[in-house]
Amino acid sequence: MKILALDLGTSSARAMVLDAAAQPLPGALARRPVVVTQGRDGAATLNVEIYLAAVVDCLDELAAGGWLDGVELVVSAAQWHSLLPLDAAGAPLGPVMVWLDTRAEVPDGAVGPADPDAFHQRTGTWWHRAYWTVRVPWLRARLGTTPARFVGIVEYVLSVLLTDAPMSVSQASGTGLLDLTTLDWDGEACDLAGVRPGELPSLAPEGWRGRLRAEYARRWPALREAWWAPAIGDGAASNIGSGCVDESRAAVTVGTSSAVRLVQAVPAGEPLPPLPDTLWRYRVDHRRVVTGSAVSSGGNLFAWARRELRLPDGPELDAALERVQPGRGLWADPRFGGDRPPGQAPAGSGQLVGLSFDTTAVDVLAALMNGVCQQICGALSVIESTVRRQVDVVLGGGALAASRWWRQAFQAALAPRSVRRIANPEIAATGAGLLALGLIDDPKWSARAIGWMDDVDSPGPTGRDQPATP
Repeated sequence: MKILALDLGTSSARAMVLDAAAQPLPGALARRPVVVTQGRDGAATLNVEIYLAAVVDCLDELAAGGWLDGVELVVSAAQWHSLLPLDAAGAPLGPVMVWLDTRAEVPDGAVGPADPDAFHQRTGTWWHRAYWTVRVPWLRARLGTTPARFVGIVEYVLSVLLTDAPMSVSQASGTGLLDLTTLDWDGEACDLAGVRPGELPSLAPEGWRGRLRAEYARRWPALREAWWAPAIGDGAASNIGSGCVDESRAAVTVGTSSAVRLVQAVPAGEPLPPLPDTLWRYRVDHRRVVTGSAVSSGGNLFAWARRELRLPDGPELDAALERVQPGRGLWADPRFGGDRPPGQAPAGSGQLVGLSFDTTAVDVLAALMNGVCQQICGALSVIESTVRRQVDVVLGGGALAASRWWRQAFQAALAPRSVRRIANPEIAATGAGLLALGLIDDPKWSARAIGWMDDVDSPGPTGRDQPATP
């Protein structure tokens, strides 16, 4: 059996083929970079038609290479929180707002949830610009026409490709409009967003499977009989793909942004565990929740620093970082893109403290990278308070795969916890496959089979003093 996995991220659209154990087949990967248009006003948008074309191009490439032959199941891991308005015919009325967009504001005079704590416990979210409760009214007030429906980027892509494309409970939970217990749209959240049920996607029931439209079945005949599983949030998929499938182990993932998350088994209808006021909670599927915290900086910060500071690449940069002592007094606030919820800091909130005439560009990069480590470590401590134990950690994500120094900086910040990393660069796709196949529910399946590895071959920053905090 072969599985086609789509990873619909912020910086790229990827399609790959997995084996029956949900592991990527060597060479069976197609990738198209996508460009987020960002503005000084906090705008961060994607052109959805260009994005759709990128996905189709990826599938065309795999089809041309014969990789789609034998595919029986298609899975998707997709970015959370995106918002796209559609007209009555289903055509986009503008670009997609992605998670990086910080423009949305609560309307003057608007009244929030009657009981903010109860709202947070029920939906796992806040009345915040990252969620549809604030984004929809803000966007509606600025459109020149009246939208008929609102969807996320993955729902639009799948609605074009499939005969039916309901929203998964995982993606719905990222909107901030879902009751995480009943798995239905939350009445108070919908009132805050100013949406009626008909303006929201239908929700996929447990066990839902989709099929390709006829025109795409003709384009990719190898997928004619393949079943499509509901899309899950890329963060939830990354946890599963990292082997972090229960409350004994947390995943720290650094891709475009950074996050730390813990999965717990909470079937629909059962009471949710208490949720600290600084953490969010979304759905993995009908049986599990994922609790965590995210920051806006990760690989995007590393790429910015390398570009703007004109740093070397590859081994030369690695060698320069190994000479940096993080305790030299330089401190960084890495919130270049502003706060993720529940924080309210706008884009442009980054800071550097402790600059001197002997500060180098590599010192600045190291301080920024370590700033992300400290943010994630603080959030993990809060997550651990909910399970009353110290948890093991698995590091993953493309940004960490590219920097040994950064991995070791995380190990130092997370000590004395047990810290492993996973070498698979496609953990979200693997996670979506494992979930759809039901492998993580199989008593014979072990998370250790996914290929963790320790990363202590060089001392790097481990054991050195941490940066001073102003």
